[in-house]
Amino acid sequence: MAKEQSSVKERQHTNLREPRRYKVLIYNDDFTPMEFVVKILVEIFFKSNTEAEALMLQVHHSDKAVVGIYSYDVALSKVSKATNISREAGHPLRLSVEPEQ
Repeated sequence: MAKEQSSVKERQHTNLREPRRYKVLIYNDDFTPMEFVVKILVEIFFKSNTEAEALMLQVHHSDKAVVGIYSYDVALSKVSKATNISREAGHPLRLSVEPEQ
């Protein structure tokens, strides 16, 4: 007796989800020059000058701002790069990574 073949495929459920996204936050301090913050936002986070200045002012007035939302590895890489450049320039600029809600 030959095995009967069917053209109907069984559905396989996969538990694939979008990778979690992470916010990069930048914090206000009284020592890092505003121009330096704008430079970091343009060079590392690829913001336009106008957007970088608006973010810098937001940080200045509300103590912190979200500068971007990325995958975990990209967020950590950008924070590390910005922190290293800040320390080399002698500035205490602080950034952090938080899971997006």
